[in-house]
Amino acid sequence: MKSKRLTDMEAYILSHGSATMEELRDTFDVSMNTVRRDVAELLKTGNILKVYGGVRSATENPVQAAYPKPGGTKRAICFEAARLVREGDIVFIDAGTTTVQIVEAIRDMRVTVITNNIQVMMKALEYENLRVIMLPGEVHRNTLSVTGEDSAEYLSHMNTNIAFMAATGASFTGVANSSPLEYSIKKAAVAHTQRAVLLVSGSKFGTTSLLIYAGLDKFQTVVTDSRIPPAYRQRFKELHIDLKIVENAEEEKTV
Repeated sequence: MKSKRLTDMEAYILSHGSATMEELRDTFDVSMNTVRRDVAELLKTGNILKVYGGVRSATENPVQAAYPKPGGTKRAICFEAARLVREGDIVFIDAGTTTVQIVEAIRDMRVTVITNNIQVMMKALEYENLRVIMLPGEVHRNTLSVTGEDSAEYLSHMNTNIAFMAATGASFTGVANSSPLEYSIKKAAVAHTQRAVLLVSGSKFGTTSLLIYAGLDKFQTVVTDSRIPPAYRQRFKELHIDLKIVENAEEEKTV
């Protein structure tokens, strides 16, 4: 069984180009300790490389690997969230491999995009109607993001219409991220926007992570999929938070 799981996990990583540790945990329904042991085994093959927060194919360019593949629940979440954007809006797009798909959804609009996500910057530059503002700071190759106190300080002087935020986990305690480097930027993004929008898969509710950057009540909108537990649906209703739920794409229904 372990041998088959390792084979399937390797095939999953190679076909997707990259995967986070949490993604592998959810996809193969195993503990994080099991994921770490399996990844350690796969690294010995030379086909897989370890990167910050996950792994990627050794045969794929790291920039290409970070771009999400078309389709899937994550894409559906992004496109649903992007329906909130209006012509002339100023939006912040958070770091992460999911949020880059927001750009595809708004590519025909005149919008100002502020980001610390190098993937978002590169994709947005393809469309002349999108004005792009990149936050200053230190570039991290593994995450293809810019972080640091300079980034947070710069962002704190801006007022955005919408901040599209990612997370590694969400619980009743709050919304969390595993990277201390991104913590101050996420806090600034939520604090200086008219509408904070959380983009997170339903499987991440009830999951804790290292740093809580915002309480649930700091978000005006949450976009997720149908795996969100009933208790969280009820909590968002009590908080008068606009909850938007998309259906799981076929390839993710087995997660």
